[in-house]
Amino acid sequence: MCGSQSPAGGLTPRLPSRARTRRARAGRGRERVGKPGGAAMGPLVARLRLGARPPPLWPLDGGCGRRRLVAEAGAGAEAGRQYLQRSVVPTLHFQPSLPRLPIPKLEDTMKRYLSAQRPLLDDSQFRRTEQLCRTFESGLGKELHAQLITQDKQNKHTSYISGPWFDMYLSARDSIVLNFNPFMCFNPDPKPDYNDQLIRATNLTVSAVRFLKTLRAGLLEPEVFHLNPAKSDTDTFKRIIRLVPSSLAWYGAYLVNAYPLDMSQYFRLFNSTRLPKPGRDELFTDEKEKHLLVLRNGNFYVFDVLDRDGNIVDASEVHAHLQYILSDSSPAPEFPLAYLATENRDTWAGLRQELLNNGNGETLGKVDSAVFCLCLDGFPITDLVHLSHTMLHGDGVNRWFDKSFNLIIAKDGNAAVNFEHSWGDGVAVLRFFNEVFKDSTQSPAITPQARPAPVDSSQAVQKLHFRLNDALKAGIAKARARFDTTMQTLTIDSIQFQRGGKEFLKKHKLSPDAVAQLSFQMAFLRQYGQTVATYESCSTAAFKHGRTETVRPASMFTKKCSEAFVREPSRNSPEQLKEMLAQCSKYHNQLTKEAAMGQGFDRHLFALRYLAAANGHKLPELYQDPAYGQINHNILSTSTLTSPAVNIGGFAPVVPDGFGVGYGVHDDWIGCNVSSYPARDVREFLQCVNKALGDIFDVLEGKAVRS
Repeated sequence: MCGSQSPAGGLTPRLPSRARTRRARAGRGRERVGKPGGAAMGPLVARLRLGARPPPLWPLDGGCGRRRLVAEAGAGAEAGRQYLQRSVVPTLHFQPSLPRLPIPKLEDTMKRYLSAQRPLLDDSQFRRTEQLCRTFESGLGKELHAQLITQDKQNKHTSYISGPWFDMYLSARDSIVLNFNPFMCFNPDPKPDYNDQLIRATNLTVSAVRFLKTLRAGLLEPEVFHLNPAKSDTDTFKRIIRLVPSSLAWYGAYLVNAYPLDMSQYFRLFNSTRLPKPGRDELFTDEKEKHLLVLRNGNFYVFDVLDRDGNIVDASEVHAHLQYILSDSSPAPEFPLAYLATENRDTWAGLRQELLNNGNGETLGKVDSAVFCLCLDGFPITDLVHLSHTMLHGDGVNRWFDKSFNLIIAKDGNAAVNFEHSWGDGVAVLRFFNEVFKDSTQSPAITPQARPAPVDSSQAVQKLHFRLNDALKAGIAKARARFDTTMQTLTIDSIQFQRGGKEFLKKHKLSPDAVAQLSFQMAFLRQYGQTVATYESCSTAAFKHGRTETVRPASMFTKKCSEAFVREPSRNSPEQLKEMLAQCSKYHNQLTKEAAMGQGFDRHLFALRYLAAANGHKLPELYQDPAYGQINHNILSTSTLTSPAVNIGGFAPVVPDGFGVGYGVHDDWIGCNVSSYPARDVREFLQCVNKALGDIFDVLEGKAVRS
């Protein structure tokens, strides 16, 4: 064991969620003018450490619809409640001029790949991998790289990784539960009486639909990172930049140190579903539909949240309809349909076809096209572990995991978003999450004293019924058994390290993220005696259609430092250990900046492998190297996110013998929420993380490391 502090419980900590691309088992062009870069990019990098061209489904410049809705928004107080905000700059104003995701030089990718491999391999293994890299770089790799550049120049509307990344997600046949869908849990409403399930469900639903309306009207503030907000985040700048043509707007922002981010994924937030298909799933979106899908006790209900003119239904009516659903005493179905969405994707595709053949097409269409899925659970949350299990997977009965997101609200008002990952990454989800939390708590649609509208909800709310034959019932029973068995294997636990956080570490000129990542390396070394493949997600949303890149936190610097702290602490003075910490921090910052600027190696190698397969090439030897398989078998899969709206979040491991590590470095504490399967011991790992952080803080305070 690695220390006396046990994992913390309770519901008060604000731990992180992972906003990232989860699966990285396989593993971005050049436009030099105005390319983001330089030392000033550090703060942007910190923000981006989260996670076929879709046609725009609303006007890129806001269009005439935007002008009409601006007029409506100013028409009166009632119309004003339709929107979260009324941005002077159209939502997608910067999108056409975003810089393109660069394709790294092949020689740089090879160097970075070998640097990441070095701490994982012995000398003979490394020499073999080095030789394979040389052969690839001068042979087939060179040919594929040239082809990738040519292809990229012919597709300037997107990024080189976008198509292959969609394919990677949509072709995966594993269940999306645990393997892909993460969750983020809202903090409670600061006003306790607003945390009643019905009140909170109404307020979050109305705020979510306000976000939808604001987005589609082009009135949502563009996603921009301001390095000098005194210059760029001002009314004057916004009035000027809106006059700059969209084809040049990014450059105008760049001149005042503002960095617009890609927003191409946002339209998939609403009316969207991942449809299971044999071999490769499809993403479906139907913006014409106006109904909400509600799950309660495994039963499906729909009602309109937008009227025929596209305005939000009065909040008192939403209140009444949700009250009606909550008062429905119908038992859970004997064969809950929701289990099907937890199945292997090919199995689910076959069963979905059976549903269609059995006369369920219209009903399934209502599920697929719903604005989003609201899940009303019938039990309160007992502690953080229960919260994580409930929001990550639940009991399988009361979720529709294929929807772009499920908004889940427990009986005690604890609320979370569980999102399907193929359509997008954490940047879009986090923006939605933050805006909805802010609006629902600062401008709630209803109060606890509000009365539901005197409407006939039995007419407005439709309960969906599915026709199930014996084959479907057998499929549901099998899916249920598989789901229950799998969920019992997952362990989740968390800690809070209370001795300090960002402020203390920055005072010592160390990167808070580097220290957190180093603590995971030290913990795993202490627990298992190894340095292993480690994945940290980093968004490349600074580029058009960017997705994510991988930071590889395990390095020769972290390996040397971890061994010094864990195996021979007495052989080094606190000053020597401090110097090692500084080296780790400096190198980690370099890796993170490279990743955020599209200069990692993982996505480049992934794209080259994808291209080789598309061309019918035999798998190049580089990818057959056991070392390549090992570095993509990410035992430590990590992601960080902190936000005033986020209470806790997490995800499952990406490999059976791995850890899923969600973490956040706050001003004066550090939190970790970690998951594992039976091959690993979460509780001992967290004790080792706590010990590692304690040792690092001791050294920074000039004390010797305690054995």
